[in-house]
Amino acid sequence: MEKIKLADLLDITEYEKIRPESRQEVMDHKKIRRIQLGSEISLTFEDRTTIIFQIQEMMRAERLVHDSQIQAEIDVYNDLIPDQGELSATLFIEITESDQVKEKLHKFLGLTDGESLWLQVGDTKIYATFEEGRAEEDKISSVHYIRFTLTKSVQESLENSAIEAKIGIDQGTYKYTTVLSSDSRKSLINDLRPA
Repeated sequence: MEKIKLADLLDITEYEKIRPESRQEVMDHKKIRRIQLGSEISLTFEDRTTIIFQIQEMMRAERLVHDSQIQAEIDVYNDLIPDQGELSATLFIEITESDQVKEKLHKFLGLTDGESLWLQVGDTKIYATFEEGRAEEDKISSVHYIRFTLTKSVQESLENSAIEAKIGIDQGTYKYTTVLSSDSRKSLINDLRPA
């Protein structure tokens, strides 16, 4: 997938003019790319649309107008754009009660190690690779950036709607599997196509 360039973005004045419509389009786009795994974990698969939106919102919130400032944001967010043959997602540990943060996060210690999270296409499991630096032995962040690297044969299987595709988590007592909807699947297949 092609990385974001400065020319892909609007300045904050132009963005403000189209923001309501653009925001709704991105929310609709994200809906089919958001996968819920039980009540406490969700994944949102990232692509150019989601990342451009995040950069535009950051520019708006922080009033970024200088190319060097904007390029710094682009450089950070481009790390979330998947490379060829990859799917990239942001994983959220969802905690709604502030007094439960420590307890809820504690049960996900070890999530970033080994084979707790996977994408399964047919009989093939692809385990998530987690960005480093978001978990330690005794603490874990509520936001993680992950990737799934798919071989060519798995990509072909994903395109075959007769072959089931699902995402699962097995972290201690927290175990959930979600079958990808056809809309989600089509959107992810587009991520894997050459730019």
